[in-house]
Amino acid sequence: MLRFLLRRSLGAVVILVLISAITFFLFFALPAEPARLACGKNCDAASMALVNENLGLDEPVPVQYAKFMVGIVAGRDFPIGHCDAPCFGYSFVNQEPVWDTIVDRFPTTLSLALGAAALFLVVGVGIGMVAAWRRGTWVDKLLSSLSLLGQSLQVYFVGVLCLAWFVSGLEIMDQPAYHPITDDPVRWFDGMLLPWLVLSMLFLGNYSRMTRSQLVEQLQEDHVRAARAKGLTQRTVFLRYAWRGAIAPIVTLFGMDLGSLLGGAMITEYTFTLHGIGRLAVDSVRLTDLPMLMGVMLISSAAIVVFTIVVDAAYALIDPRVRLA
Repeated sequence: MLRFLLRRSLGAVVILVLISAITFFLFFALPAEPARLACGKNCDAASMALVNENLGLDEPVPVQYAKFMVGIVAGRDFPIGHCDAPCFGYSFVNQEPVWDTIVDRFPTTLSLALGAAALFLVVGVGIGMVAAWRRGTWVDKLLSSLSLLGQSLQVYFVGVLCLAWFVSGLEIMDQPAYHPITDDPVRWFDGMLLPWLVLSMLFLGNYSRMTRSQLVEQLQEDHVRAARAKGLTQRTVFLRYAWRGAIAPIVTLFGMDLGSLLGGAMITEYTFTLHGIGRLAVDSVRLTDLPMLMGVMLISSAAIVVFTIVVDAAYALIDPRVRLA
């Protein structure tokens, strides 16, 4: 297991370096001038030169990239100040440290991702288990149809309708907003409840359908039939034998989805005016802010890569037949 984790960790570092290099060099292929954006519209040549110097844009692109990568692990000095590791530089837009901005925005995305993930995992898997248990009945058909309907909806449509109905119309829910859970847990829950419900609605269809299909397939396996032949109850066969064989694909899907959500649920954050990592990513692209874009890209990619490794390692614990070579 240790050798597997070390090998996968080294591979993850290589992947992140490649992502950073591609993003960095493609950015400078754009026709936009980052220094002019930071300097403003009414900017003379002297001011442009000063901005280029302060942000480190007056050096060749490969040198800038090398200093950027060194700054992540060792910190970096800029004319406008020292940047401690992990240093992603200063924003081209407001000259604020990128890492500080990401740290400030991340709790919003973390709250959104964990709350929605808990909902769509529990509800989606529960619906799939009920549908598989009552396979072929009207309950199975109804739950499968509702799951497909939920999977077909979009955040920007459902979110706006929910805001109009439950917040503005009926006034039974608070306006979505992030409040630190350490300050007021009740306000934190009320402010995130509607985004959780809408976001989980779009994901739970995948989990219900996958859970149902995996359980139906496992119920036809030889070891499950042997368990029935021994006289075990249907509930024991379903939960102890069929469920254990069906859980691995669900864990894979959950790990990838959770990693993606931690990287930023862009549309959801924009729909509900939540200032998280996803909204920060969209703003950095719109404003051509390379340091902010690089920071968000690497954090998002790292979340996906880490959860992929965790899922692969968890296979050995879930299924004894799996051996990590």
